[in-house]
Amino acid sequence: MSEWIKSVIQGFSYPGIIFLMFLENVFPPIPSELIMPLAGFFSTTGELSLFGTIVAGTVGSVLGAVPLYYLGKYAGEERLRRWLDRWGKWVGLSARDLKKSRSWFDRHGAKTVLFCRVVPGVRSLISIPAGVAGMPIVLFLMFTTIGSAVWTAMLACAGRALGGNYDQVERVVGPISTAVMIGIVAVIVVRAFRQRRTASR
Repeated sequence: MSEWIKSVIQGFSYPGIIFLMFLENVFPPIPSELIMPLAGFFSTTGELSLFGTIVAGTVGSVLGAVPLYYLGKYAGEERLRRWLDRWGKWVGLSARDLKKSRSWFDRHGAKTVLFCRVVPGVRSLISIPAGVAGMPIVLFLMFTTIGSAVWTAMLACAGRALGGNYDQVERVVGPISTAVMIGIVAVIVVRAFRQRRTASR
């Protein structure tokens, strides 16, 4: 896959990055952890600029999030769960992933769209519960853009820093993403504990 991603970026430049990041959102098996570091590496060769790479990655991420938002808005959660139970394995997703992202959205509201853009596993799916909940599209696009810009910048800069060893970026980003996920889960647990204690009183 890395050779195909490389050929797309070299052949189409920034539009290629936009296309790949769009696909990454609607087809998670294509990892942004490989796309953006490789694009960041090309900024060291003069083929791309780091700023242009980050902008292209962000645009692709936002464009890829919009179809999922409207899918959630018009298809509904139950229908999507049934579909994922049957076909989700072909796109690397499951009904459980959807349920998890919906739970995070229900607990933390619109800001979840911002924070989850840097959390593997729910980065793309968080757009669906946002649509199901009827989150205003302007607010959704704003939070998605900010979160996506942070994620793409982090990956692109890591790829630029590691140079030809861009394939090692996942080893660097992985622990960071895990730490973010643990932090979010910890917040959820603490809030749930406080709410239960308040209710018991």
